[in-house]
Amino acid sequence: MKGNRSTMKTFGNIRFKKKTVQRFQEFSKRFFKTHTEAMDTMLDFFLYNEISPKETLGPNARTLEANIKKRINALVSIVKDIEKNQTKPTTAMLQLLFEKTPAKQKQPLLVEVKKSNKPVNDPFFATSLEAIELRKEKNALKRDLRETKQQFEDILFSKIRIVKSSFGKPRLHLDMALEDYEALKEKIKNE
Repeated sequence: MKGNRSTMKTFGNIRFKKKTVQRFQEFSKRFFKTHTEAMDTMLDFFLYNEISPKETLGPNARTLEANIKKRINALVSIVKDIEKNQTKPTTAMLQLLFEKTPAKQKQPLLVEVKKSNKPVNDPFFATSLEAIELRKEKNALKRDLRETKQQFEDILFSKIRIVKSSFGKPRLHLDMALEDYEALKEKIKNE
């Protein structure tokens, strides 16, 4: 009997309405091993989180998740806008600066810029982007011209020979395989 009294001293009684007791017992059985563990956990929750059981927590997890998704989508659109209107033009300008160009030549002071159908908020960026695109196109054309000129010089100086004839004027002789000639002809037609 003595052992039973010492365990009984650790328990106390609180009176609740029967409906509340039933609700608590169902809740306790569902999540905890004992009613004491259930009550301790609930009290700890309110104390550690500094929440009053009488105040509402506001929106539930689903509405919080929806609000967070909206904010994330707004941030994504802001980042995309920054990329479109600030990062890409700056990157294009830097690429143009570091692109290999021949020795400096005098550039015309005025450059004709064709307007595109795209609405652009900042006219400076619009004209800058168009100028950059024109400069890139110009550099590409110069590079193609240099390559074509080099190919022409290679053919002219290495594959064409002067053949002296015993009758009449000297002639030019192209020392090139027929397949190479046809390939060069196609390449020139396609450009």
